[in-house]
Amino acid sequence: MSDENNSREMEQDRVDHVIHEINKKEKKLYAKSSDLKESVVELRKNFWEDVTVNLDEPDDVIETQASLKQQAELLSERERFHGKVGEELKILKRLKDSPYFGRIDFLEDSENQEDQIYIGISSLMDSDDEDFLIYDWRAPISGLYYDHSPGEAAFETIEGTIAGEITLKRQFIIRQGMIKGMFDTGVTIGDSLLQQALGNNASTTMKSIVATIQQEQNKIIRNEKSDLLIVQGVAGSGKTSAALQRIAYLMYRYREELNADNVVLFSPNPLFSSYISNVLPELGEANVRQTTFLDYLVDGIGNKFTIESPFEQMEYVLAETNQKDYSIRMKSMDFKSSLAFKSIIEEFVSYLKAHDIQFKNISFRNQVLISKEQIYDYFYSLDDEIAIPNKMELVSKWLLKELQYHQRQEKDKDWVMEQVELLDKESYLKAYYESQAGDEDEEGNAAMEEEILRRAVVKKVFSKMKRLIKLYEFVHVSATYKKLFTEWEPGNSPEHWRDICQLTALDLSRKSLTWEDAAPYLYFKGKLLGDNTDRSVRHLFIDEAQDYSAFQFALIKSLFPYTRMTLLGDINQAIYTNTTKENPLIPKNQPWEHERITLTKSYRSTKQITEFTRSFAPGHEEIEAFERNGSKPKLKGMKNQEGLEEALINEVESLKDTGYQTIALICKTLEESEEIFNLLMNKLNLKQVNEETYSFEKGILVLPVYLAKGIEFDAVILPDASKYTVESDRTLFYTACTRAMHELIMVSADETCMFIAEAPLETYAID
Repeated sequence: MSDENNSREMEQDRVDHVIHEINKKEKKLYAKSSDLKESVVELRKNFWEDVTVNLDEPDDVIETQASLKQQAELLSERERFHGKVGEELKILKRLKDSPYFGRIDFLEDSENQEDQIYIGISSLMDSDDEDFLIYDWRAPISGLYYDHSPGEAAFETIEGTIAGEITLKRQFIIRQGMIKGMFDTGVTIGDSLLQQALGNNASTTMKSIVATIQQEQNKIIRNEKSDLLIVQGVAGSGKTSAALQRIAYLMYRYREELNADNVVLFSPNPLFSSYISNVLPELGEANVRQTTFLDYLVDGIGNKFTIESPFEQMEYVLAETNQKDYSIRMKSMDFKSSLAFKSIIEEFVSYLKAHDIQFKNISFRNQVLISKEQIYDYFYSLDDEIAIPNKMELVSKWLLKELQYHQRQEKDKDWVMEQVELLDKESYLKAYYESQAGDEDEEGNAAMEEEILRRAVVKKVFSKMKRLIKLYEFVHVSATYKKLFTEWEPGNSPEHWRDICQLTALDLSRKSLTWEDAAPYLYFKGKLLGDNTDRSVRHLFIDEAQDYSAFQFALIKSLFPYTRMTLLGDINQAIYTNTTKENPLIPKNQPWEHERITLTKSYRSTKQITEFTRSFAPGHEEIEAFERNGSKPKLKGMKNQEGLEEALINEVESLKDTGYQTIALICKTLEESEEIFNLLMNKLNLKQVNEETYSFEKGILVLPVYLAKGIEFDAVILPDASKYTVESDRTLFYTACTRAMHELIMVSADETCMFIAEAPLETYAID
């Protein structure tokens, strides 16, 4: 038997041994889980029997509350422990299928014997809990596997640096407990393993990349020092995957102080959120708080406005060029995305310290209790040196006192007794017992009972007004913001300022906020009422960060002032208008201290697709192709639109016959995607993806390019490449083409797309 076969047999024996140990641990955990479940069921069943309930005396009430709390805490603890056991069982199940993916033999300096370190998605101890059978990929020693070739190496621990020599690095592909592939390598991840991982069909969810993490990705994952980490990664470089592994690593590294609620991820759209939702659970971690920046803004602004989404703004830019205000709107987008507009808002807020903040009447039953003029006068009577949000707090306290007076005045009015008559039996009973507590005679008790009921009604009615006052609803934020565009002139007016103001004021009158106004409005609201900073957020991750404007990023910095941030993006894919100026991914315009990591190698697409797309990539970043070969991108020319339907059907059927499971017809706009869907819906089993699509499914998908961001498909068809006609379409076209893993087909009904013409003829095939 050759050394290779002998080695493989020994490794399979070890896999069998590890699975045997997993089975033993599973058996113990199942027994423990069963006992815990019975215990929880028993506790729930006998909850009230085990609680001493006595409400006769104050001391008895306190004792009852303590008994309830103790019993509830016991039940909660058992349920948590049962859930923890369930999570451990899930991890063991995953380990049983593929216990580990890597091995390094490490000889520590001053030691005589090598340590054999096997690395997997989670740690596993032997049955005596003495030795590690598997090391978690996030453990300090596992960094050797990702960062070093055989030879001298070192890793950091709490105690200091451990130095030594890697004498062997081995990689495995294990499925259902059987070794399917085994490679000894001198680099981080051998091409053989990557070829197998990347050559498969696209999945409906992003997969964990722990087995194929590259050295440059590992720098992102294990970075613990940077308050602001900027990752510029070309399409398909694994930046999003690395970010999710980074979250898992940080939650492992700081597990005593960091949990899923302390981490927030801004993703580009709900479809993408669904696409990445499986990665952290696959690694045994809970999903962190995921939202889109749009949803975050909507929550902060409230329901008083209809807020345009970035996708609606994109559709306007691409499809509404004939609108009469189009050029002014484009200038407005440009200006309101800049830090110059932020300065104008701050200048306006400074002006508001002396006058012009708008307030609302506080009314009750069609009667003004406290007028907006009274509130205005009180606000501006306060010391000018007090910050506006602090003055608002003082006004709120004053208003609550004033309301207390009006509440007492209202108590004796006729409408209150009408409401008393509508109260339920329990309210009457409670009032009766309270009235009996005094030394009054029967008539006095009846009067007291009515008094108690009147107070209860008025308190309930006024409590809603008090709650709104605590939320500063007495401030007319939108009317004040509108004054910025109607009655105030900045010290240095930008070009077309009057036209921009007129357009904005019209939108505000319609209770509508454009996407370029949403972030500025929330920023302005924070300056008036105080920012609702979430201090519980320790880490913020922003994917597709190149699509954020300078103003939006400045808002984020103000809302999360003490939060560490990781920004991920690709300047080549900055598809939204006015996002490349002062962009956070461009260090020279970045005013905050940061560390920048660049990923230049594309793993998603075949070498042929990558070499084609980098010919017209918008930026100047280096793009390296991974050595995975496939067909050249194909350009299919059409003399007219009549043959489009037949051509698209033929291409889709051919791709299906090849075995591809996710085929995307990526269109420039939503309007075009609807046209293509209607054209083919009776001939093919299509799924249309729009802004409301929340889950990614296999099949033939029709979608606009901006909803394909961050997602990959087996094959991509561009139904009409000739629609990309101007320089500003370059990022859109590049983004659409780089979604393809294995096949890229471009149909062109008119003259050849200007970007395809930039690619050397040898990089694509013409049909």
